Order: sequence, then structure tokens, then C-alpha cells
Amino acid sequence: MDLTRQIDGYCERTDFAFWAEPINAITNGAFLIAALVGLLAAWRTGKLDGPAIWLIGVITVIGTGSFLFHTYATVWAAIADTSPIMLFILSYFTVVMNRFAGFSWAKSLLLTVGFLGVLVGLSFVANTLLRDVIGGSVSYVPALVSLFAVGCWLAAYQHEAGKWLIIASAIFSLSLTFRALDEPLCAVFPMGTHWLWHILNGVVLGSLTLAVIRHGERPEP
Repeated sequence: MDLTRQIDGYCERTDFAFWAEPINAITNGAFLIAALVGLLAAWRTGKLDGPAIWLIGVITVIGTGSFLFHTYATVWAAIADTSPIMLFILSYFTVVMNRFAGFSWAKSLLLTVGFLGVLVGLSFVANTLLRDVIGGSVSYVPALVSLFAVGCWLAAYQHEAGKWLIIASAIFSLSLTFRALDEPLCAVFPMGTHWLWHILNGVVLGSLTLAVIRHGERPEP
């Protein structure tokens, strides 16, 4: 694999200059703002514990990795962009199982392994049904479906965090729509719509982290 191979994947990019995607690059600040909001909320409520710090840290890495991809536009930068997103998805599921469902960390991690298998299965189905419709954005469909499903599960048990996850999944579906429309609308909207994916996902990740801070109870040891 040539890690330095350059990638032209978004409407805004017309060459491989560092600032060829200025809007896509700058809007990654939404992730840093989300991390800062989470940090301040956790600190003010006295809940700046390990899970909160971890999620806030991963959001910061997501913003940094995405910035690198939308400036360097190389294979290595693409890995730096996508890997932290998967890390957040798996980390958040683990935290949900512990803080919302009340399982031990050991059992939560074991459930996360099973959840990873579910994601693989959903990816196969999504690729089969939707690849020709939404292109590369199909890779995020399993996360969207899982977020909505877990939110509904929590809501069914009247957990306050359930509505947070359901609302976050609604915002995520909108952000995914803008991601998928980036190339199709390029001819009429040269700056593209990918930057809205960044801003809305900053809201999604920030909201999910606030849900843990505000409604995540520490299980009894």
C-alpha cells in the first residue's frame, strides 16, 4: 500500500494543494468545539472521570485526523481520519453498556466484541443494498442503525439517555445525507456539502458525550 498516494474524494478539492479544501478543513473545528463543551460540562458537574476523558480525547483525535485528511489528502491521512471514528463507535458502545445498562466493564467489553460482529453484518447488508445509491457514505449506515436501535432500547426502559441517542441518530441521518450529496450536487454547488457533515457530526458526538456526562450513572463496584 502506498501511504503517500493522494486522494481526490470531495467536491471542494480541485487540486492537491494543502488548502485545496479550506471549508472542509476548517469545519473540523466543530469536533474541537464539541470536545471543549464536553470537557467543560464534565468539569462543572464533577463528572470528569475516565470514560468522559476518553470520549472527549477521541473526539479531539477525530477532528485532528479529519483535518489532516482534508489538507494532505493521502492514504495515511485517510487512515488517520477513519480509524478514530471507529474507535469512538466501539468506545461509546462500551460506555453505554457500562453507564446506561449497568454492566461491568468486563461484560461491556465482551458485548462490544459482539457488537463489532453486528457492525460487520450490517456493513455487508448496507453495501449490498445501498452502495449504488449513496456510494462511500454507506460505510456509516451500520453506525446510524446501531445508534438508533440502542436509543430505542434505552427509551423502552425509560432511560433518560434514550431520547438523547434517538435525537443524535436523527441529526446523524441528516449529516450522512449531506455527505452522500457532496458529489451529486458538485456541479451546482462547487463548495460541496461535506462540510455540513463535519458540523452536524460535531453536534452528534458532543450530544452523545453530554448524554454520558448527564445521565451515565457509575455502577456499584
